[in-house]
Amino acid sequence: MAKKKQNIPSYGTAEINGATYFRTRITDADGKQVALYAPTCEELYEKEQDARQQVQDILFRRRNPTVAEYCEKWLLMRSATVTKETLRNYRAEMYNHIIKPLGDMYLSDVTADDIKLALVPVSKKSKHIFDTVNMLIKSVFYSAERSEVIDYNPAAKINAKGGVPEKPKDALTDEQVQVLLDTVKGLPPYVFIMLGLYAGLRREEILALQWDCVFLDVPTPYVSVRKAWRGNHCHEPEISTILKTPAAKRDIPIPKCLTACLKEAKSSSDSDFVIANRKGKPLTYGEFQGIWQYVIVRTAKERAYYKYVNGERIRYTIHPTLGSCQKNRPSLVYSLDFDVTPHQLRHTYITNLLYMGVDPKTVQYLAGHKNSKTTMDIYAKIKYNKPQELLPVINAAFLQAAMS
Repeated sequence: MAKKKQNIPSYGTAEINGATYFRTRITDADGKQVALYAPTCEELYEKEQDARQQVQDILFRRRNPTVAEYCEKWLLMRSATVTKETLRNYRAEMYNHIIKPLGDMYLSDVTADDIKLALVPVSKKSKHIFDTVNMLIKSVFYSAERSEVIDYNPAAKINAKGGVPEKPKDALTDEQVQVLLDTVKGLPPYVFIMLGLYAGLRREEILALQWDCVFLDVPTPYVSVRKAWRGNHCHEPEISTILKTPAAKRDIPIPKCLTACLKEAKSSSDSDFVIANRKGKPLTYGEFQGIWQYVIVRTAKERAYYKYVNGERIRYTIHPTLGSCQKNRPSLVYSLDFDVTPHQLRHTYITNLLYMGVDPKTVQYLAGHKNSKTTMDIYAKIKYNKPQELLPVINAAFLQAAMS
């Protein structure tokens, strides 16, 4: 069958470097005129058709973006209102749990069932991850609906609940605090742990703390929280004046034990930062993880590690015994029979203040809590965990009921 002959239009010509080219113009996706050139009418015709198709594809994509494309646009819009660390976390969760299962679909084609199916594997993750992904999905589709990219929001009526709740960490007991401090005395994490236990600072507040915000030679020694550390897995950390909440900006009086600890640390410091690496710079994410390993490796907790033997990755499990020494490092003693996290230090500080009867509003200020709910939740757990103090109240209540 003979190929249908194309009706090639007549084109104008232009002289370029002594040669004659055929020329035409088209309107691109942004409404601008663009000139196209080719040595023959046939070539220019094909070039024009390809260019017009590309314009149509771009316009279609703008009106009908895929989930992946609109997620990138949403992240770009959010970048003006969140920290770089938060944006990195959003991007990672979005890629793993939204773009992977839904990314190739057009936004307008996604149904509520598609979203529910995407959330099934996420429901087996921690509750924190599930809640974050659920929030991101709702935010992306709500934004698309508000921008009239889609007519219907499939995430609007999804009331998703899931995720594995994380077991709350209790505050350390006085005995555990003493064992922990005896264990890390003279080791890199000691000052960090002291600041967590006796000033209640968040990890990002401790790692951003500089000596010009530590006031030791005054009648009432205190630390001033004005900056926050933003860790980065690959690059140098960022020290930001943007704190977690406005309430995080505070001045915290410190007890004598912490004052003495900081004076000793300052006398041997060559850095502007209270916690610094060997170059005097703030710790990177990896460097902080390395410092915290001094605590982890001293716990009498079963753990695994891997070694390559003849090119094969072999898993080994060690079973430390409390009070024993590491085989290859006799100076390393397994002295901790409990787990410790950086946040647990701060939780212990808040718990101790409330347990000693400090007013919850004062504790809220010292902890830098945005609202009183977090403080009061800890307060309630402490108050209502003292049966001996509640018994008279219970007896009085039921006595009054029996008499009425």
